Amino acid sequence: MNRFIYADNAATTRLLPEVLEAMMPYLTDEYGNASSLYGFGQESRIAVDRAKDEIAACLHCRADEVFVTSGGSEADNWAIKSAAAMMAAKGKKHIISTAFEHHAVLHTLDALKKEGFEITLLPVYNNGIVKTDDLKAALREDTALVSVMFANNEIGTLQPIAEIGAICREHGVWFHTDAVQAVGHVPVDFAAMNIDFLSLSAHKFHGPKGVGALIIRKGIRIPNLIHGGAQEKGRRAGTENTAGIVGMATAMKLACNNMDNVNASLCQKRDRLIRELTGGIVRSRLNGDAEKRLPGNINISFEGIEGESLLLMLDMRGICASSGSACTSGSLDPSHVLLSIGLPHAIAHGSLRLSLSEETTDEDIDTILREVPVIVQRLRDMSPLWETILKSENQ
Repeated sequence: MNRFIYADNAATTRLLPEVLEAMMPYLTDEYGNASSLYGFGQESRIAVDRAKDEIAACLHCRADEVFVTSGGSEADNWAIKSAAAMMAAKGKKHIISTAFEHHAVLHTLDALKKEGFEITLLPVYNNGIVKTDDLKAALREDTALVSVMFANNEIGTLQPIAEIGAICREHGVWFHTDAVQAVGHVPVDFAAMNIDFLSLSAHKFHGPKGVGALIIRKGIRIPNLIHGGAQEKGRRAGTENTAGIVGMATAMKLACNNMDNVNASLCQKRDRLIRELTGGIVRSRLNGDAEKRLPGNINISFEGIEGESLLLMLDMRGICASSGSACTSGSLDPSHVLLSIGLPHAIAHGSLRLSLSEETTDEDIDTILREVPVIVQRLRDMSPLWETILKSENQ
């Protein structure tokens, strides 16, 4: 198979060879159950505990605050549903979030709304960033939880997490952040940022799929999402996925240790793509703040085209990209993220998300810059909408 260019790392990342190597013993010879009392099982227990120590060191939390899940969606559901249930018992049924959260959060909030919770979704404006003044104004005596994502999965904007955490702590309100896109890519300090719950997923930073974590601040005892055995200190039942946990910790450690060098290179590539695509293609725009964004995220809208057609034609040229979240790629509706920052439907439909990794080369960037303008022009030549846009300009 010919080499292709993979520019959809926000959807998932390649499992690194070093990560697979660390996992292999627990997929083969060291297959003992980490909850068993005999020595063979305890070898797996030692590996799980060591992995949690490594995760804690990367996130600046305690090892006993790390609770393994199947991924980010489970972690989001556990944090939000359990926190809501606990606070509802105290008469607090108001939750604050944002208009452009991942659907793992938004759909969970929709379910809670049907149970009588009142949901306030903060605006994110045209730069895709929450204003802390809006949060302060939205807080109420009956506010149970604030949930604001660390980094947006589509437009890559970074939220003022430390400031939000400080506000929530001052008002005695629990704070959850979906940090699935942030962990391994930007510095995360669970303790200093006053976070109470943090969701993450290993496959976003070159770890295995099907494993993630919810970090729960020490002293908070929320209800379990899964009942059964005594795993995860009795709070999340299910036999430990030793290989997955070891892989997650290994990938996170590699990502955190190499973050500065990787991000310096990614920012250069990202900024070159943004500069040359928006500068070279008329009626195109960058979505989200130009600076407060993930190092590897580019999201650009091109007027007069359909994003799906652009993706298919890029795929024919060996370039893997997306128009938004992989979780909603089958939907014909425009991205709720792009609508939340004020884009009209017609422009939101013509978006392209490129998400890079340390494996993205300068040659990859050259190819993308060569192919995208040609495809955009070809699609515009076939588009009645583009013809209408040109006629309106000439009137």
